[in-house]
Order: sequence, then structure tokens, then C-alpha cells
Amino acid sequence: MRKSVMRIGMMLLFGLLCSETVRAQACPAWRPVRMQLEITALKNQLERWDVAYYQQGSSLIEDEVYDSLREKLRLWQRCAGAAPEEGSAPLLPEGKVLHPVAHTGLRKLPDLAAVDQWLKGRSDLWVQPKVDGVAITLVYHDGKLTSAISRGNGLKGENWLEKVRTIPAVPVSIKGAPPTLILQGELFLMVNGHQQKVSGGINARAKVAGALMKNKPSPLLQQIGLFVWAWPNGPQEMAQRLRQLAEMGFPLALTFSQPVNSSAEVQQWREHWHKTALPFVTDGVVIHQAHSPQGLYWQARPGDWAVAWKYPPVQQVARVNGIDFNIGRTGKIAVVLRLEPVRMDDKWVTRVNLGSLPRWRKWAVVPGDQVTISLMGHGIPHLNNVVWRGTDRSLPSAPSAERYHALSCFSWQPDCRQQFLARLVWLSGPQGLSLRGVSESTWQTLIDQGLVRNLLDWLLLTPEQLMAAPGIGGKRGQSIHRQFQQARQQPFARWLLALGIPLSPQQTMALTNWHQVQQMSLVAWRKIVGIGAKRAQQIADFLQHQPVLALVSTLGSQGIVGFAGAP
Repeated sequence: MRKSVMRIGMMLLFGLLCSETVRAQACPAWRPVRMQLEITALKNQLERWDVAYYQQGSSLIEDEVYDSLREKLRLWQRCAGAAPEEGSAPLLPEGKVLHPVAHTGLRKLPDLAAVDQWLKGRSDLWVQPKVDGVAITLVYHDGKLTSAISRGNGLKGENWLEKVRTIPAVPVSIKGAPPTLILQGELFLMVNGHQQKVSGGINARAKVAGALMKNKPSPLLQQIGLFVWAWPNGPQEMAQRLRQLAEMGFPLALTFSQPVNSSAEVQQWREHWHKTALPFVTDGVVIHQAHSPQGLYWQARPGDWAVAWKYPPVQQVARVNGIDFNIGRTGKIAVVLRLEPVRMDDKWVTRVNLGSLPRWRKWAVVPGDQVTISLMGHGIPHLNNVVWRGTDRSLPSAPSAERYHALSCFSWQPDCRQQFLARLVWLSGPQGLSLRGVSESTWQTLIDQGLVRNLLDWLLLTPEQLMAAPGIGGKRGQSIHRQFQQARQQPFARWLLALGIPLSPQQTMALTNWHQVQQMSLVAWRKIVGIGAKRAQQIADFLQHQPVLALVSTLGSQGIVGFAGAP
């Protein structure tokens, strides 16, 4: 069932932690009282999810998210100086059935280096897809299916014989089977052409578990397949074992097992199965050493003859460390969550853009909450959900949406720092005057030195003032001054765009001077392609805005083309 967390007696921590993972798993900076409150609250929530999953067959949270939160609980317990729980007993109903051979589970390897280390000194190795479903033991006597036991805690499980008998993919009788045949495998949701990298887990495991746990037979049982991954007392030679399984009616292991001799070959098959259309959902690969002990010696903890190397999770759970409110050039406020570092693919994710203030208020996320993050196109972090809310629900102070708009902050003020800086960056960027070598840090330096307090103060700066600014120096100061002087030669339309008029470059092509734009009516603006009533009014408001008129007057006094004679 929850193969990665619900195991009694598991003595190993999950996989091997690389140094980067350790760096990300820092203890929260909470007081002891809050730490204990958070531990208790999360533990209680995990127990509620366990009850829903194990007693009602209902998965209320994605398995990978559950696993991550369970690991968070262990981390917090270690941070509090308490012994972390190595696992929780599944809350199954009474009437557990003893497994004839224990389910061992799998140790998870974190990366290619760990795979390479595990392979050293081993031979006769095979790799299979790690089918994502529900583990089960099947027992045949004289070729007849007599027992079907859920994994449970690895030692005991539920009697699912009656339901399993209705699954077409599970033979109820086998010709030529040994007198006693014990198999372990995965009941999975059969799908057509499933590409794991594209579609993810599609909640397949929970669907299978729900169908098997319902009191009444579910139509979904007809869509369940079986992948046999262990024959505890079968032939020691893997090729012979796979061939005999196929002959007895279990063909998938033969189809999807490949011999390997190196970590590079394991990686090749892992990537292949991650991208290839398969008839089942997978969450990684399993590397088998063909020779294993007899089933009598198997225990309910990971053996040393098979390991798993899982795929990178589609989503990761991260703690929100803080919230930033970024005010852009037009006054829009973007909310950005600062996260504890999480590794996704080949990058560390430390921030995610949540969007607008109303969206943030709708999500009601605060520092201390746990959120799930995934990577969208081009590797951009995306917030999926708030999966755990901390006990401290203090909302940070947010800027007022009424204070900032398209006509605010054309000059520096303490509460205008972000928007004013954004206006300068726009002015010097490719959509404005294209000032080479003039970046956001350049403007920040000039603001900090008190040299720029108005959007056009830079026009009057001398080379000496620029060269004396910290971090700029002589050569760069002279280069920046040349850029500032060359900007004077830019055409009128480029200056309008640099000031922030709500027009596109194409819409300014016919504009030649300030007198012309001042004389244009709302009707005249609406005759330009792409300008409707709302945009026409925004343009009129911009052209009549007093701080904009002051900037236009400055440009006129400096002899900028198109602004001569402007008020």
C-alpha cells in the first residue's frame, strides 16, 4: 500500500541522503512550544489520513505528498530532540492474515552515484519498472488460487481473495504449477499508453486501493492488472524464473525485465520507461540481484538483493519561510513565496510566484505553511496546493492595492521604492531607451546615493558624479554617461514608451511630437488599431497626469526631440 512509509520495524532511513538534501532539511526556527504544537497537529492529521486510507479505502492526499509530510514529521521530531517514528502501523480492520513469506519492501537509492555504489561487487542484475499499485501475496495450492493477502504491515494483511478472484488478470487456476506457489506482485490500474513523464501518477494507486477495500464489488476490478515481481522460492536463475512465470499466466515481468551490467544501463532503462508509453503507472525502477535467500528468511524490512531508484517527484513539498510583495511599474502587486530550498530536476527552488493580492488572500498561505511545488514549462516553479497549514496563522502586512496604480510613483518616496525602481528599469530596457550597461543594480546605486529622485534626474548627472558612485568607478561611469547622452537622440515615440504611456511600439509609429498627442481626442485614439474605450481613457489620463506633465516639461527644457515648447 503506502510502500514508502507504512512499514513496521523498518530500521533504515529512507534511502541515502546526499549532502544537498541534508542542506535543505534544516530545522524550523520555532520556539519549543510551537515546535511541539506543530508536531502534534501534523501527527493528528496524518493519522486522520491513515484512517481514511486504510479503513475506508479513500486516499485524501497524493501518496508522494503524504510521504513527504511523514518525513517532515520525522524531521521535526528529531529537531525537538525526540526519537522519530520509523513508521506507523496501518490501521487495518480486524482479521489480519499471516503472509507465508514476509514482504520486504525496497530501499530507495537517491541518485546515480548511489546506484553505482550498490552495483559494485554484484552480478546477474536485472532492472524492471517500479509499477505503482497495491502490493499483494498470491498463494496457489495444486494450481488453485487459495489466498490473496494485501501487503498490510509486511507480516500480516487483509484477506482479499473474493475480490481478487473477480480480477481477470489474476489466474484462478494454473496448469503445471508447483504444489505450492507463492507469488508477490503489484495490482495496478491498467491504462493505455501511459507516459509517466507527461501524465504523472494520475492517482492510480489510490483508485486500486479503493476498489479493493470497498465492501461491494467495484466495476474497477475489471481494469486491474497484475505485475509479479517476486517468486520467493522460485528458480534462482532470473531468465528461467521469468519464463516460467510467463508460461503460468504472468507475462508482464518477462516483457519488462532487462539484464544490466552498469549504472549507465540502469539509467538508460529508467529514462526509457519514464518517457515511453506503458500499460501501467510507474514511479521509478527496481534493480534486482537474481539470487536471493529462500522465502523462509525474508523479513518485513528491505532486503539487500533489490533496491529502487525512483523518478524525480512531479511535485515537492516545501515550507513557506516568508512572503514578498513585489510592486511593478504599473502598480500591480505580485506575491512571491520564499521557500525552504527544495531540489527539483537539476535546480534548487527557493521562490514561487503566487500571483496577485486577491489570489494570495484566496489561498490564505502564511509563513510556516507547507505547499506543493511543481515545475511548469521552461522549468518555472508553480504552486499546486497548500497541503498543511501551520498552527501560527499570522498574516503578514500587505501593501495597499489602492496606493499603487499606473499613475503612482514617478518620483522616489519611501513607499515608492519598488515601483519607482521598476519605472527606471523599464525606461532603460529594450522596450524603452535601450541604455546598454544600465541595469537594475545601476539604478539602485544611483537612488541610494541620492542622485536620482525623479524619473529624469539622470539626464543632468555629470561623469564625475557617476564615477564617484560606489561600485561604478571611472571607466564604467564614463560609459554610462555616454549612454545617458546618447538617449537624448532617441525619437519622440521611444521617449513616450520609456515614460510608460500605455501604447505598443506599433501604436506610437505615427506620433511625432507632444503637441500632436495632446490634441488627440478619445475618438481619435480609438481609431488606432488595438485601442478600445478603456485603453483610450487610460492614455488620456496618462497625458493629463501632473507628474507626467512635469517630466514632459523637463524633456522640453533639455531639448529632446518632439518635446520643445511643451508645458
